[in-house]
Amino acid sequence: MIVEFISRAILLSIPLLYGATGEILTEKSGHLNLGIPGIMYGGAIGGVIGAFLYENACGNAAENMNPILTILIPLLTSILFSVLMGLIYSFMTVTLRANQNVTGLALTTFGIGLGNFFGGSLVKLVQSDLPSIALTKTSKIFKAELPFAKDLGWFGEIFLSHDFLAYAAIAIALIATFILNRTRVGLNLRAVGENPATADAAGINVTAYKYIATCIGSAVAGLGGLQYVMAYADGVWSNNAFGDRGWMAIALVIFALWKPSMAILGAFLFGALCNANNYVQGLGTETQELFKMLPYVVTLIVLIITSLRKKREHQPPESLGLPYFREER
Repeated sequence: MIVEFISRAILLSIPLLYGATGEILTEKSGHLNLGIPGIMYGGAIGGVIGAFLYENACGNAAENMNPILTILIPLLTSILFSVLMGLIYSFMTVTLRANQNVTGLALTTFGIGLGNFFGGSLVKLVQSDLPSIALTKTSKIFKAELPFAKDLGWFGEIFLSHDFLAYAAIAIALIATFILNRTRVGLNLRAVGENPATADAAGINVTAYKYIATCIGSAVAGLGGLQYVMAYADGVWSNNAFGDRGWMAIALVIFALWKPSMAILGAFLFGALCNANNYVQGLGTETQELFKMLPYVVTLIVLIITSLRKKREHQPPESLGLPYFREER
């Protein structure tokens, strides 16, 4: 039971890690993107569309599907949808200097509506009796395990039996940590988020950094939606089945103190808390709802503690959520 619990918690944590890493990259540029839930939803439906078109082009026979294209096409379409939504957010908040909170919330509504529209359209195309699309052949390739994982007992089941996007999520978080802390690009990005006027005076292209960070962060977050559909949901898309994972990813950013490496541990903790809900079903609906609250309660506790300690390294970027007017420099 312990091995199953840990393995399930890791599976639940991966979409959260993608979303949190993408949001951290965006917030490091000084932009609070509350559109992450919509971007993750858009990235998920983008990947579903790519997988659906390729499966239909190959027919019903799985042997006609090229494994590389089966993975590459959904990845590219997912990233495309996510980056386009990131560009919309960037244009509104960086170029037009619209309110970041309002723009992000509008983007979340837009992303969910867009996903439901395309999802409902695909369901009508397949004329399914159920309001869902099953991309089982694509999901099987995405979830391919290492051939020797099961031979290693509990170690293999916990650490080596996951899909490749799970390992990619950890790698991306570690790479993001290295770039932010050890490279000039990361230093410039953090400078833009802390004080864009000073960064601008130093010759840093503030607009370019904000656009690029937001679009890359959106692409990373969108992969979380794709991983959820292909790995957690076994390739089955249903409208509004994504839950509150996008909002949990934003909460995870605060829990991780804006550090991608900390988000790895935080995502696992959030995944474990979400998974615990499945083990208390016999204790009543009220207890289950309390367990669903735990990730947010833990985030609030961390926020209170870090606010009281007032350590600068535990605080968000100083210019987070504030528009930058170069004329006021």
